[in-house]
Amino acid sequence: MPAPTPALHESPPRLSWSLLPAAGVSFAAFLLFGAHVRPAGYLVLVAALVGAFVVDRVLGKDLLLIGVGLTLVSTTSMEADVSWPRFFAIGAALTAGVTAPFLIDRFVYRRKVIRFPWRTGEPWPRIEKAYLVLVPLLGWALLPFYFISSGAYQNWPEVTEAGELGRFFVGVNAVGIWDELFFICTCFVLLRRHMRVWQANVLQAVIFVSFLWELGYREWGPLLTVPFALLQGYIFTRTGSLTYVIIVHLLFDAVVFLAIVHAHNPHMFPFFAY
Repeated sequence: MPAPTPALHESPPRLSWSLLPAAGVSFAAFLLFGAHVRPAGYLVLVAALVGAFVVDRVLGKDLLLIGVGLTLVSTTSMEADVSWPRFFAIGAALTAGVTAPFLIDRFVYRRKVIRFPWRTGEPWPRIEKAYLVLVPLLGWALLPFYFISSGAYQNWPEVTEAGELGRFFVGVNAVGIWDELFFICTCFVLLRRHMRVWQANVLQAVIFVSFLWELGYREWGPLLTVPFALLQGYIFTRTGSLTYVIIVHLLFDAVVFLAIVHAHNPHMFPFFAY
């Protein structure tokens, strides 16, 4: 069943002026997190939001929510760090980034566009169950090769102590959950109100992958993160289940955690083939 998203335009045109400011917001995210050109990124974001309000007031209001979230997240570096100060700083920025748009939508706009449809208790088709098995297997086959051959594992700190391993594990999974709350249930849902699903999915993927680049998925990491971001948007559209996309993400992130720790310390989790 498709995700229960309040639709503003049931049949949006293939091309519309709404695409320009929406693409501007995604490009601003690329500048903020991918290229890390913060002054230019903020200028592009402001210009895109102004353009959105000129095109359509509702579009402007929706893109403003995405812009608020991006701005709050950009207030601190998202580079992986498990020290206690950075652990809390990153957590606070991410929490604000997903909470503020939700609260504005509820209590300022007085509507319920941003929702988190858990849809628990409904049976999953066989293909969805099979995909849950396939995801960690793909991670096991691809992630160690990516992290080690590209050297991308060095974008994450080496952790060996129990406390560091615990914070790293919690951080990886917390960020994975946050990804779905913000990029899918916020950005994707808001964009879908103004354009076709595939267009909204591409634009949310640009934001998603830009954030993951700053987080540490660099070098040729986008070859993995772009398909993953697009698939998550597609799966959410098909299932309407936040629960399912989070489970998919956490299964993948469990392998991410194991692969990064193994890359730094080959004697730990020595069950990868690469």
